[in-house]
This record gives sequence, structure tokens and C-alpha cells, in this order.
Amino acid sequence: MKENEQSEITVSHEWNTMNVNRPPVTVIGLGMMGSALAQTFLKEGHQTTVWNRSAGKADALMEQGAKVASTVAEAIAASPLVVICVLDYGAVHAILEQAGEILADRVVVNLTNGTQAQARQTAAFAAGWGAEYLDGGIMAVPQMIGSPGALLLYSGSQKAFQTYRPTLEGLGAVTYLGDDPGLAPLYDLALLSAMYGMFGGFFHAVAMVRSEQFQAEAFTSLVIPWLQAMTASLPGLAQAVDADQHRTDVSSLIINQTGFANIIDTCLELGVSPELMTPIQGLINRGVAEGYGSDGLSRLVELIRKPVSA
Repeated sequence: MKENEQSEITVSHEWNTMNVNRPPVTVIGLGMMGSALAQTFLKEGHQTTVWNRSAGKADALMEQGAKVASTVAEAIAASPLVVICVLDYGAVHAILEQAGEILADRVVVNLTNGTQAQARQTAAFAAGWGAEYLDGGIMAVPQMIGSPGALLLYSGSQKAFQTYRPTLEGLGAVTYLGDDPGLAPLYDLALLSAMYGMFGGFFHAVAMVRSEQFQAEAFTSLVIPWLQAMTASLPGLAQAVDADQHRTDVSSLIINQTGFANIIDTCLELGVSPELMTPIQGLINRGVAEGYGSDGLSRLVELIRKPVSA
């Protein structure tokens, strides 16, 4: 992103509020995450309107000062900034279709989990009604919203992001990825894949040691420092990927091939399912078969990017 694109953009609005630094906000969707978003906006001093398909979920927020809209149209009309966090993009479209021309001049921030294609389609739909659109990814659990540990990714309208950045920062740390609305869901799902991969490895490891009655909690005293030490290698692996230079003097695919064979054999001996490990073993075996045995594990990125079926 260019330096001048990083600068704050000051846009004047006539807010129906005494405090221009606390614009009114509407939150649509009051599941665990949506409720956390609405509660945080209320704590930050925003006039907050909420709507949910099941009206009962708004009761606690109403007691905290939220205004409960009776319809989607009323909710969207109430605020210049509309934050949506629902189950899926099908629900998002059903909500936006009810609003229609009321979307004009609104900023829609969609924090629903979905794909790049869905985000781009939704952005086009919102633009067709005259709305600015931001897609977002929440890298936090509901209890973290409003704390420094929460990270929220955004992409789409830069004007909308810069205008409402102070408001969005009330939810947690923010990262703007660019004007393509598909970037936030891409990074969201990529980060989740890293998390699930880590958890999957941990669950598999626990299953192995639990087969010998070793306590899972005690095992964390070993696995946590081990994983922390291994994360130090990630920048080097990333550099190898970017440079497409995968030769290594640390641990080649051939060496890892032997290690994975031992993992699988041990699982079979213990009666532990190897199903979380066999896909990785398959990639390593494929890399060796294709002549990359001397390369490091960073080579797996290129193998993943070019599936066998291609």
C-alpha cells in the first residue's frame, strides 16, 4: 500500500449525536459474537441499535442501553454504520435485500465468516444500493472483543475504513488489507487453517501419549515450549517460499519421510488413528517421488498449491 494511502482521511458527517467521535452504530445478529460486538459499542459510548431474527436475544442488550429495532429496515435506517455478524452469507443477503434503498449512504461492515467470492458478491450488491462496504475477519473469541488481544481484519472501501477506524478500533486491533473485499476472508480462513493445523497436531500428540495413560495437562509442559521454539523457524520458511529456494541443511523431506513413517507405525501399534498425520505424510512422500527429497519442509507449500489433480 502506498504511504499516502495510509494517511487518515477526514470526512465530515452530520451525526444525530452530540459526540462526533462516537457515531451511532447498528449491530445485526446477536449470537455470541454479535452480542459481544454490541456490548463493546455500548461500553465505548456509541448509541447502539440492535436487531436479531430471534427478538429475545436483544433483551440483555436493551437493559444495557441498546435500542431494539423491530425490523431490519428500521435497524439499518438508525445508523450510518451497520455491522453484520450472522451465521453465513446467505443470511447476510437476506438481510440486505430487506433493506434495499435504505442502504444508500450507509457503511456496511460484514463480519460474517465466508469466502472471497462471497465477499466480492456482497460488496457488489451493497454498492448497487449506494452503500460503502467493508468485509472483515474476527481473529478472536467473543470474550476477547474490546481487549488488546482481539485482532480484526478488514478489506474493501478504504474511505469507509479510514472514516470509521476509531470506532472499529474499539473492538480490538485492526489491520486493513486493501480495497479488494475478498482479502479479509482469505486471510481470516488462512489464519484459521494455521490454528486448526496447530490444534490438530496437538490433539494427535495428546492421543498418542494418553494411550500410555500420560496426563494431557502434564504433557502441555513439554509441548508448549517445543511449539514456541519451532515457531521461530517460520520467518525462515516463509523466506524460502518467497524466494522459491527450498534446499536445506536442517531437515530434508527424505529425513522427514522416515520420521513420518515412524509416527504412523507407532500410531498403529498404539491403536491410535493416524488420519490427521497421513495427509502430511502423503505430501512428503509425493515431494520425494517428484525429486525434491533434498528440499526442506517449505517445499510442501508449492506441492499444496499444485494439487496432483491439476
